[in-house]
Amino acid sequence: MSDQTNTPDSSAAEAATIEDYFHENRTFAPSEAFVAAANLSDPTIYATAAQDPEAFWAAQARDSLTWFQEFHTTLEWDLPNAKWFLGGKLNVSYNCLDRHVEAGLGQKVALHWEGEPGDTRTLTYSDLLDQVQRFANVLLGLGVQRDDRICLYMPMIPEAVIAMLACTRIGAIHTLVFGGFSPDSLVDRINDAGAVVAITADAGYRRGQPSPLKANLDLALPACPSLRSVVVVDRCGTDIEMTSGRDHWWDELVSEANPICPPAHLDSEQVLYILYTSGTTAKPKGIVHTTGGYLTQAAWTHRQVFDLKAESDVYWCAADVGWVTGHSYIVYGPLANGATTVMYEGTPDTPRESERGDDPTLWPKDRFWDIIERYKVTQLYTAPTAIRTFMKWGEQEPARHDLSSLRVLGSVGEPINPEAWMWYHQHIGSERCPIVDTWWQTETGAHMITPLPGITATKPGSACAALPGIGVELVDDAGEVLTVGGGYLTISQPWPAMLRGIWNAPERYEETYWSRFPGRYFAGDGAKIDEDGYLWLLGRVDDVMNISGHRISTTEVESALVDHPAVAEAAVVGASDPTTGQAIVGYVILRGSFDSSDELREQIRRHVDTKLGAIARPRAVIIVPDLPKTRSGKIMRRLLRDVVEGRALGDTTTLADASVVEAIRERAQADSSDED
Repeated sequence: MSDQTNTPDSSAAEAATIEDYFHENRTFAPSEAFVAAANLSDPTIYATAAQDPEAFWAAQARDSLTWFQEFHTTLEWDLPNAKWFLGGKLNVSYNCLDRHVEAGLGQKVALHWEGEPGDTRTLTYSDLLDQVQRFANVLLGLGVQRDDRICLYMPMIPEAVIAMLACTRIGAIHTLVFGGFSPDSLVDRINDAGAVVAITADAGYRRGQPSPLKANLDLALPACPSLRSVVVVDRCGTDIEMTSGRDHWWDELVSEANPICPPAHLDSEQVLYILYTSGTTAKPKGIVHTTGGYLTQAAWTHRQVFDLKAESDVYWCAADVGWVTGHSYIVYGPLANGATTVMYEGTPDTPRESERGDDPTLWPKDRFWDIIERYKVTQLYTAPTAIRTFMKWGEQEPARHDLSSLRVLGSVGEPINPEAWMWYHQHIGSERCPIVDTWWQTETGAHMITPLPGITATKPGSACAALPGIGVELVDDAGEVLTVGGGYLTISQPWPAMLRGIWNAPERYEETYWSRFPGRYFAGDGAKIDEDGYLWLLGRVDDVMNISGHRISTTEVESALVDHPAVAEAAVVGASDPTTGQAIVGYVILRGSFDSSDELREQIRRHVDTKLGAIARPRAVIIVPDLPKTRSGKIMRRLLRDVVEGRALGDTTTLADASVVEAIRERAQADSSDED
C-alpha cells in the first residue's frame, strides 16, 4: 500500500494556495455524561489506526458484517485501483435484513415512513425482508441477471429502499436517479448504464401536490433502447399511460411473487451501484461502488459518527435516497447496523394535511420538529442549507416542540457556517448535543472527515479531523504538504468505500481524480488547517475567487455575511471586474424580523471587514427573497454569476423553484446603482 508522506520545507509550508482569513476559536467538548456512554471515547484509536490502516479496516469488516466466506487479503492497491477484502463473499441484503431477523429482531422497526400528506407506514425487519425477497423474485421474473443495471427513479417511499435491497439480493446493479431530474438527465444516465429495467412511481408528493415521475420517464423512454420493462408504484393515484407488455404495476407483481429468494453469495468486489454526478462536462460521471469495502465503511461510520445505540435510538437522515447520503445513511449503513430509521417524503415547509389552511403562505414551517417530537428522534442528519432556512423561519418554530429526545446532530452536503452551526447547537440541540459536521463525497462513499462525538472537542464550522484509518493531507500548487493554512484537500491512501472507477470510463477516472497530484486522490475541494490542527472545508476550488491576486474562498465570505445578526443565508460569487480581476458580490436572505434597506445592505457589506478584512469586502450586497437551489438543497452559484454579469441563464431544470432566479435578477438590477 502506498502511503505518501512528503515533508515540506519551510518555504513550501508557507505557500498556502488559498488565503486564510476567517478564524474561529470557540470550542465545545462533549459532556462527561455523553463521553461515559459513548461507543468511542478513547482518542488512541487514531494512532492505532494510523499505525496499521489495513489491520484497522480488516477488524471493522469482521466486526461490522457477516461474511459467507472470509476474505484472505485485506487490500490490493495498484494506484489508482483498489480491491478490498479479496476472497470474501457476502450479501448486502443479508447483512441489512436476514441476520437481524435470525438474531430474533424481526419485529424491531426498521423504517418509520411518513408521507407528505401525513400517511404513515411502519415496516419491521421481517416486513422488509418479505418485501425484498418478493421483489427480488419480480426482478428475476423480468429476466434480470447478475450485473444487469436497474434504474430507480422514485420518490421517498419504502418501495425505493425495497427495490435497492432486492437488487443487492440477486447481484443486480442499481443506479438511482433523483426524482427532480429531467427526462434528458434520465436519458443520459439510463443509456450510459445500459439499464434494462426502470422502477418508478406515478408521482411523489411535494409541497402538497403530486410531482410527476412516470410521465417524465415516458418522455425519456424512446431514446433508451436498452430498457425493456418498467415497474410502477401507484403512490398518488394520478392518471398515467401504461404500455401493455412493458409497464407493470408494482403491487400486482409483488402480490404474485414467491416470498422466498435466497441471497446470492457475492464477491466483495461485486459492483453494488452506480451513482451519477454532474461533473464539469456535459456527460455525467457514473461513480462505481462495490460491495464489501463500501458496506464496511458505511456501517462503521454510521455506528460511530452518530454514536448509534441500535437497541434504543431512532435515527433520521433527512436526505433523499437519490443522493449518496441517502444510499449510505438512510439505507445501507443504518440497516446494516439494525437501526430504526425515519424516512420522510416531503419538504420541511409542508405540514400534514390536517394542519394546512387554504393559504400555503400561512402554513406552519415546523414539519421537521413535529416529526422529531412524534417519533422521538435521537439523531438528526441534515444539510446546512436546511439549517440556514430554519434560521430564516425563526427559532419560534422548533420552540413549539419537545426536541429533548435528540442526542447527536449531523451536518452534510457543504461546509456549515459557524453561526448556522451555533443556531443548530442552541435551538435544536439545546446546547447539549454534539454536532458532527461531516465531509465526504459521492466518490468517497462514506464519511472521511468528521468529529467523533465522544472524543472530539468541536469548533463551529470545522469538520475537525480525518476519521481513524483515513489519510488526508493538504497540499499547495506544487503538491507539497501543508501543515497550516489553505490549500488543496487530498487523500493519500486508499480507503474501503472508495470509488472503483467511473462506469465505462477508466481513463476519465484517472484523469479526473489522480492526475492533478500524482499518487493522491483529489476531487476539487479546498480546505485549510488552523493552528490547532483543525480542518476547515472551503468548498470547491472552482468557487475560489481571485481578488487583486488574492485567492479567497466563497465559504469564508459567506460565513462572514451569515455572522451578521440580520442574515440567515448567503451566497457569494466572483464577478468580472476590470480593476481587480474579480469582485465579490454577495446575495443574502434576511432573517424574518429584519426589513431590507440601503442602510442595512451597507452594514452587512461593512461587517465583512470586521471578520475578514477590507480585501474580502463585497463590491455589492444584494438582498433577495431566496436563492437558486436544486431540489437537493445545493445553491447554483453559476446562475448567480450569470445574473450579476447579465448573461443568459444556463440549464435551470433541476431548480426547486425556477421563478427565484427572475426575482433575483430584478433585485440585482434595482440595487446595481448602489454598487461601489
